[in-house]
Order: sequence, then structure tokens, then C-alpha cells
Amino acid sequence: MTSDNHGPSAPTLEFVTCIHVDVAAPLELGKDRLGRRRFIPITGGHFSGPGLNGRVLAGGGDWQTLRPDGVAELEARYFLQTDAGELIEVTNTGYRHAPKDVMARLVNGEVVPAEAYYFQTTPRLHTASDDLGWLNRTIFIGAAQRLPDDVIINLFAVTGAS
Repeated sequence: MTSDNHGPSAPTLEFVTCIHVDVAAPLELGKDRLGRRRFIPITGGHFSGPGLNGRVLAGGGDWQTLRPDGVAELEARYFLQTDAGELIEVTNTGYRHAPKDVMARLVNGEVVPAEAYYFQTTPRLHTASDDLGWLNRTIFIGAAQRLPDDVIINLFAVTGAS
């Protein structure tokens, strides 16, 4: 094995778009062995930024498990439609956690400053559009914020090392 003085290079992030996902009241399944299970319907929304613009289509949803350790596991599935009419399927998984009192406020629908809690996601985007084919081969990170009636996700593409 050869030794070199070059350590790993960190990837960089490039801002793509800001997604505003409108949501309805949660449907509570109740507690099971994994935690408190709930579903939040997605009713629409919009997105805009230097890389993508358009609207969030109604009909998707966010399946959540609020674990006993205070972590919310999230898995949302929905469609975006660009201003040009191209469809993008989104599967977005992530974690939201904070001190117990902050999590209780979020779950109760209160407005809490984004810096008071951790809410990061790893969206996967898929499209049949040739023009947007780069979405099918790019890793994305989402920095999110929960508001009473919507979720804001700042979407970043992971690019090569700096």
C-alpha cells in the first residue's frame, strides 16, 4: 500500500431550488412497536430556484414514525411538475430531532425557528425527461424547516470535490 499526503476531498453543495410543500392535518395511526405512526397528506405547493421551477402536485404524502428516542423518521413521496410541464418523482427520506420540548412544539404545529432543531433529508429525484436527466444521476441533500401548513426544503446537489 502506498502512502500519500492527499487526504479525502469533501464534496461541495450547489443550491438547486427551494421547495414549499403544502400539507394537510396529520392522520394518526397510533403507537406501535416502532413508535407513533402518522401520515401527512401533501396538498400542493411550489418550487423555485436557479435549477428548477414549478409546482408540487397534490396527492403525495409523508409517512412518519416518531420514535421513542425523540427522532422523527420521515419518508415523503410526491411529484413535482416543472414550468415546462416535465414531471419529477421525489422520494425524500430524512430525520428531524430536537430537545423534547422543541419536538413537542413541532408535532403540535407551532412555528419553531429552523436553527432550533435538526431536519435534514436525502431526496432522490427521478424523471423521464431528457432535459432533466441529470436528476437521475445526482445525489441531493435537503435542508428543511417545518411550518404549521407547509414544509420548506432547500435542495442542494452534491457536486465534485472542491
